[in-house]
Amino acid sequence: MAGGLPPLAIAPSRRPQLDHVADDALEATSSAEVARAWENFAAGEDVEAGVRPEILASWYRCRDRYEVDRSLDVAPGARCEDVQRLDNGVIFTTLGGLGALAGREVERDGAVVTVTDGDGRVLGSWGDPAAQRRAELHNLAPWSSWSEECTGTNGMGTSLEVAGPVTVTGPEHWCEAFHRWACAGISIRDVVTSAPVASINISRWNAPLSPLTPEWLSKAARCVEKEIYRRAMFETDKVWSEFNKKAGEVGVPVMAMDRGGNAVAANESAASLLGLTNDSLVVAGAIEPAQRWTPDIPGLSDVVRWAKERAREPAQWSGYACLPLGNGDEETPVTFRPVVDSDRLVGMLCYFGVQEGEPYEGASEPSAGSVPQRIIGIRNDRLVLLAPTEIRYAEADRNIVWLVTERGRIQASTRGLDNVERSLAPHGFRRVHRRFLVNLRRVAELERGIKGELFLITDSRSHEFVPVSRRHAPELRRMLGV
Repeated sequence: MAGGLPPLAIAPSRRPQLDHVADDALEATSSAEVARAWENFAAGEDVEAGVRPEILASWYRCRDRYEVDRSLDVAPGARCEDVQRLDNGVIFTTLGGLGALAGREVERDGAVVTVTDGDGRVLGSWGDPAAQRRAELHNLAPWSSWSEECTGTNGMGTSLEVAGPVTVTGPEHWCEAFHRWACAGISIRDVVTSAPVASINISRWNAPLSPLTPEWLSKAARCVEKEIYRRAMFETDKVWSEFNKKAGEVGVPVMAMDRGGNAVAANESAASLLGLTNDSLVVAGAIEPAQRWTPDIPGLSDVVRWAKERAREPAQWSGYACLPLGNGDEETPVTFRPVVDSDRLVGMLCYFGVQEGEPYEGASEPSAGSVPQRIIGIRNDRLVLLAPTEIRYAEADRNIVWLVTERGRIQASTRGLDNVERSLAPHGFRRVHRRFLVNLRRVAELERGIKGELFLITDSRSHEFVPVSRRHAPELRRMLGV
């Protein structure tokens, strides 16, 4: 699998002598402006320039959300509950082989290659023995936790928070003890859920990394994600087969979903209930992950997360929730039954109008104290700090979320509309469409379309139209008192 990867040269320079290096060797290649910004930011000040946006966004997470101690000099051990489930065993076998291959390549450059699971727990380490000994002083070794939440800004942990390769050099690290390391990491993501399942990272002590390292990491990630794609297609076959078998046995609307809550297939009655046309890919069967449809049903994502957690325990578990499917106030019971392959959840079948199994009791609201008072956005080379009141609405373009504000259109530093919604919901934002969140306090006008569609206008001067899906319209009218 790794045969298609180019040779990995970490740096064209000679290998550093780890025990006899000048104290300022790496700092000379790092920006003094970044070091000053780190000092000021760690002291509680806000910084908006002079630091790369992805690094500054990470610092805010470390300081304000995770409250990581910047004096930490050793990564903590992984908690017992962090033990990785076996359903990713094939992926980690593939990734481990790639890490071992890369380790041999970088040994002459005094570097270390590490791989982690999706929680940032180190699973393996390869490379120069002297560099590995140096890394072990900071517990950069198997069974340690290098997520941002545990260890601050670093190549592994920060790559799990964002898409694409991440480099962290010198004082860009949140913890001062790691300021003499240069590292680059990339997350491996599930093609079904877009969630990180692993990462691969290259670290070098007191010496820079080659600018070609991120490109190599991107190619390595694509190699591993091919294996994830093959597994996803195997899972789709299982879900599709179960749907074809069960949908014909019952006389109710049935929809099949993958592990991420995306619709794979629906029978005719389910398609009609959900407002799908006959030419929808879901009716024919959305085999490719990118072609699947996310149902626009209020509260469905929370119910799916609950059902996935509950389905891990009993062998024949089923549960139901009452969800608003139409224009009226009445809710319809939906029963969820897991599709399992070798004790591993690969999808779910949803039976509309059926009430069976464990009832869903609702998700608890996030506490106000845990919600950040500032929303972080990225524009050009700057980090933008936004008060929730500045945001009129948020629009999703796949996993990228755009915030429409008084200061223009700004990309949210957090990926995924569900994640942005959790931050904004306590500030008066509500989902009105599968792609839109709107600040109800900023709604100035409502307008009906030719076919009865409902649109929200948040700025009467520019006539911004935010579409409201028919399933969200009744709840929205109640909230607005119209």
